[in-house]
Amino acid sequence: MENMIAKLLQDFEDGKMNRRQLIRSLAISASAASAVATLPTAAAQGRTVDVVGIHHISYQVADYRKTRDLYSDLFGMKVSADNGKQCNLAAGATQIIARNGSGATPQVDHIALAIDNWNTAAIEAELKRRGLNPQGEGENSLQFKDPDGFHVQLNAKR
Repeated sequence: MENMIAKLLQDFEDGKMNRRQLIRSLAISASAASAVATLPTAAAQGRTVDVVGIHHISYQVADYRKTRDLYSDLFGMKVSADNGKQCNLAAGATQIIARNGSGATPQVDHIALAIDNWNTAAIEAELKRRGLNPQGEGENSLQFKDPDGFHVQLNAKR
């Protein structure tokens, strides 16, 4: 997490993102870290949506190859699913997905949380009960926008 924040600050200082994009990216990162910090409480209360970690963080970047090369060379992250437009970078069980964005300004596209004991119908019902309008994204994935408009994706734990 510390390395990711340092990278975001460096991008801001280098003029690769504006203040609003920096704050948005930091807020998403803090939200994900906060969600993970409350894991024992959620599990103890027997909630339907039991977050057990961060599944992935999706970056939109100007040139995914540069991001891929830095993260793999500097941090030793394993590269997979490289299709010439995006790739996955593994940090333990967490992935960073670096993909070419629509512009030169980088941003965190979304955070995906890993959910234990995945049950699509139950999770979808809980999200709907909360007025979050979940959208399906495959058999083991749902997405929605949180109250601040951030894109959140839920995935079955790997």
